[in-house]
Amino acid sequence: MPTDSELELEEDTQKGKYLTFSLGSEDYGLEIRFVTEIIKLQPITEIPEMPDYIKGIINLRGKIIPLMDVRLRFKKTEITYNDRTCVIVIDIDEVTIGLIVDSVSEVLSIPDEEIVLPPDLKKDSNRYISGIGKVGGDVKLLIDGMKLLSDDDALLVEKMGERG
Repeated sequence: MPTDSELELEEDTQKGKYLTFSLGSEDYGLEIRFVTEIIKLQPITEIPEMPDYIKGIINLRGKIIPLMDVRLRFKKTEITYNDRTCVIVIDIDEVTIGLIVDSVSEVLSIPDEEIVLPPDLKKDSNRYISGIGKVGGDVKLLIDGMKLLSDDDALLVEKMGERG
């Protein structure tokens, strides 16, 4: 088991690093510390009476992982999955979930001084976005991993995983 100083060192090496992915023409970033792995989309078992953005579950090496379509979570148009569609498996507060995204780009280092707060256009419009990262001439919308799952979602996902 790693010591506290080893865990702190690991967190330091992950600080400012974001896994970037795209949804349509927009680029997003998620703190790398939440990411456990990236996998190809697998056959999904649908679960009745779930919110539309919870697509179902997959069996990943014997562990049941619920899948969230990030496009639908962000109220974007649903598209047909293709060979670039990926699942980013994340672990937030001991809840594991797969995020379905259009494609994964790369891991980027974005220093704090290159991150600005999102504009406060209207209440709840940017609740998933923690900041906007400036990378060269591009911008990456940085997702707040803790807010991606509402309390209800986290409870739902936790129960789905327990059944597996």
